[in-house]
Amino acid sequence: MHYLRAGSIVAAAIALALAVPTPACAQYPGQLAKSTANSAKDTPTLRAISVLEWTGEEGHPKASRLVPVAIFDGQELQDGSIYLSQPEPLSLAGEVEYELQRNGKPIGLFDIRNTGHEQGSWVGYGSWKAAVAPKPKPKPKAPVLSLNPSWDDQDDRPVLHRKHHADDPPTPAGTGQTGDSKPGAAASGSGSSSSGSTSTAPTSDPDRPTLHRKPADADSDSTSGSSSSPTPDPDRPTLHKKAPSDDSASNTSTGKQKKKKKNADESYVDSLPDVADPDRPRLKRGQGTGGVLNVLPSLIGMPPDLNQAVAVSDARTPVEHQWSFAWADPADQDKMKATLEQMARDALSLTPPPTPAPAPVKHSASRKQSKAVVPPPPPPPAPLADEDFRVYELAYGAGATFVLTAHTGGQGAADKYAAFIAQPDLYGNVLVLLKSVTDAAHLDDTPRMRLVDAVDAEADNRAELLFELRGQTERQFALYRVLRGQAERIFATGPADIVVAPRAN
Repeated sequence: MHYLRAGSIVAAAIALALAVPTPACAQYPGQLAKSTANSAKDTPTLRAISVLEWTGEEGHPKASRLVPVAIFDGQELQDGSIYLSQPEPLSLAGEVEYELQRNGKPIGLFDIRNTGHEQGSWVGYGSWKAAVAPKPKPKPKAPVLSLNPSWDDQDDRPVLHRKHHADDPPTPAGTGQTGDSKPGAAASGSGSSSSGSTSTAPTSDPDRPTLHRKPADADSDSTSGSSSSPTPDPDRPTLHKKAPSDDSASNTSTGKQKKKKKNADESYVDSLPDVADPDRPRLKRGQGTGGVLNVLPSLIGMPPDLNQAVAVSDARTPVEHQWSFAWADPADQDKMKATLEQMARDALSLTPPPTPAPAPVKHSASRKQSKAVVPPPPPPPAPLADEDFRVYELAYGAGATFVLTAHTGGQGAADKYAAFIAQPDLYGNVLVLLKSVTDAAHLDDTPRMRLVDAVDAEADNRAELLFELRGQTERQFALYRVLRGQAERIFATGPADIVVAPRAN
């Protein structure tokens, strides 16, 4: 992921650590590593893990909120909802930037703008931005070969030029000669335009600019002299010397212009974007906010179309690591999925009991033996509601780890929920590492496990599984580490109340 500069979690941590007195910091067990200018390895190792929840289209949510989960301080995982709260937690400090990930791949950025409380829990509001694509390397420009800078690059017509020497006399004006004419070639006749003489100068390109010498009597009103001087361009700007007699008129005209400009300045006010003073007030058109904080669209409650994604803020730039598992044979994935689905049906009591075989019918010896009775085909497997099956490779070279969550889709207390974490054993069978089964009537005792995604919480190139533990009135977030054939919970946030969205009138 890219380097998070001034908006990173570390920058906010250093600013808060300097502003908070020492006794107030004693309530947090986290530690900030000291940084030195000699080595980049001594920089603080803070890493924030959060969950972005939104409704609507990915990248353009209708409403969103960022829920802090944990902060890794280099040694332990701390609760991100209370870590260095002054007053908001460090993970939700202003201008902290998070990278949104799905299966370890960046899908966007989220900038914290402001924070708020939802039933006593801190959440952050901000804006979703597109992920920054790496800049392509600029292609080297081909060298341009230019033999003579006076040539016109747009003209392909060859032009012959005479080499000029320092002792050559200047060409007099009005002789009909140009710099490209041969020496001694002059126009015949008396120099008058009516003499009918022809010049020996070659025909020049009409689109090529030509330099002309200004005649000495250009300022006079007389029309006598040679007619070979070029006609001045009426649209070409010229500089004129100010006449002494024009002082009074100029002063009068300047006073009128100043008066008009002053009146124009009094009719409107423009903003000054180039003013360096940040505290200088600026007047702009439009309706004023009156000092009210511009709160971005917030998300309240648990809508049915709620989407979740992992958000990570880190000062360092680790190599992108995707957690998807590559199957050597795609048929193995279908086999493992079918096995886990059957385990889920059995746990949710969706598998019908086996149908007893029909009793054999006794026949008399004189009657011919009837054909064997064909048993009816088994019923199709019961569907699983909201089934979510994912396969991860949680470390380099590690095997596959399966996660399946589903429920029965019943109404009220009849709805049951199941979650499985499993791995294949040496014989290709499914080995269950963690199994959770609950129903809607006991969610406060055994919450429902909903997988968010895999995330590297401790920046050690090993991912943990992030689950949401949702009860009837409270919920938590928990990290599970799968290692050596076991799935162990290594961290869980404090319980937060589930907000009920207000009903529309």
